[in-house]
Amino acid sequence: MSLGGQQLLEYLEKLPGTAFRRLYQSPATALAIFRRMLSYHAKVIVRGLLYMPDPFPLTSLDIWFPPEGGGKMHRDRTIAALRSLHILQVSPPSKDRTQEIQITTSFKKGLQLAFEGGGEDGSFGVPSSLPVDPSIDIAYLDKYARKKWDDILHYVVNSLGVHGSSEGVSGPKASVKELLLAGRLVERRPDTRTGIGITQAGFTFLLQESNAQVWTLLLLWLEAADHTADSGMDSIDMLSFLFMLSSLELGTAYDTSALTETRRNMLPSLVDFGLIYFPRDTRQFFPTRLATTLTSTASALRTVSSAFTAATANPSGEPGTTTSTSGGTAATPDKTQTAAKGIIIETNYRIYAYTTSPLQIAVLALFCQLNMRFPNMVSGRLTRDSIRQAIGFGITADQIISYLHAHAHQQMVREATVTGKPVLPPTVVDQIRLWQLENERMQTTAGFLFKDFESTEEYAALSRYAEEIGVLVWKNDKRQLFFASKHEQLRDYLKSRKKGE
Repeated sequence: MSLGGQQLLEYLEKLPGTAFRRLYQSPATALAIFRRMLSYHAKVIVRGLLYMPDPFPLTSLDIWFPPEGGGKMHRDRTIAALRSLHILQVSPPSKDRTQEIQITTSFKKGLQLAFEGGGEDGSFGVPSSLPVDPSIDIAYLDKYARKKWDDILHYVVNSLGVHGSSEGVSGPKASVKELLLAGRLVERRPDTRTGIGITQAGFTFLLQESNAQVWTLLLLWLEAADHTADSGMDSIDMLSFLFMLSSLELGTAYDTSALTETRRNMLPSLVDFGLIYFPRDTRQFFPTRLATTLTSTASALRTVSSAFTAATANPSGEPGTTTSTSGGTAATPDKTQTAAKGIIIETNYRIYAYTTSPLQIAVLALFCQLNMRFPNMVSGRLTRDSIRQAIGFGITADQIISYLHAHAHQQMVREATVTGKPVLPPTVVDQIRLWQLENERMQTTAGFLFKDFESTEEYAALSRYAEEIGVLVWKNDKRQLFFASKHEQLRDYLKSRKKGE
């Protein structure tokens, strides 16, 4: 599952059962959950049980989970994931009867309607019957969405107002800025040029692929609606509308009059995010690629996370004249090397980034001391001060290393593949971590401590289940304590166990 899917999953797991029953009334939502949120084996289980009239014995699932593939532990994790989304019901354990499973009524009905093409009119949008402006094509919508999203990324990276980096950038709307502040992607810093600085969460946001970035912002939007009583918006209906948008066709105009008043009120915010293009004085709206790929594994737009990807391969297959990863001399750009984009790092901590994007340059400036800028390249150096400055912003050493690795120049990747060595010079990687350790000696993990069990058997059963579903972080059998990253599934398991007893 992608990072965006994981964020959405964590949000959904916190919703009550009544919210899922409302969500699954929409076939588009049931289909989106099935497509994006479920693993391969989870989809196999759902397909197998979807049209089954009676409950299915739990032990009969073992044939789909052979021991060499993880066996019972893999089966239990898959079932736990389905239960967390209120897709699957499991009967309580009993000495007299075998446990049985079945698809919940609401999800079964919603997914069957999606597969069979049923549901209410407008479940998957109503195309507009009005004339469409021929200039609004897919290329236009892509350019529009990219401009909107780049404005948001520029604001997060605090590149607005920096000389030479804000050309053509107007910045997002005030409502989006407040959302970014509320979500702690940026924070107010009076000592900066613009009064805004990036946070650790903001840098994580920049490292994500575009779909994950979109979901990060949308989930902040949903949470803001939950905490604003007078917003007039229902977060469950908002989420259902987002799932519907993901099922629409890119480049097609849809009728706004077919939407409820609540959903029409959502359109201005979605326009600010770049998910919707809304021509003036019309009753039409166009979903952009940011919206239609919400429940897809395809990348929505080429953003900071992917813009360093190589554009074209070296036609000659030769490494050119750029210094290798093990070298300690300066890199000399040539025509074959500038055809590709990426970052070259040397063992002397020098960095050469082949890019013309002001946004990418601003990201590098967060943790690198940039010295020179050329038409197609910037050069700089990783220093103790630049890394410690980034750490002071809340950026971690692992995030910096991950970013450099993900955007390494294709020559470095080629050389690492041929020689079997790491893509990044180990001395540089180790030193970045050492610079962080100068100030940080402890790593924290958010979660829940379980203690005061009624019996040793209860502790053993619950801690074993936590380990099987992958949420166990630490345990102490002697003191009968354990620490888990999530509690919702453990709570349900404990209730089911006590009910069975």
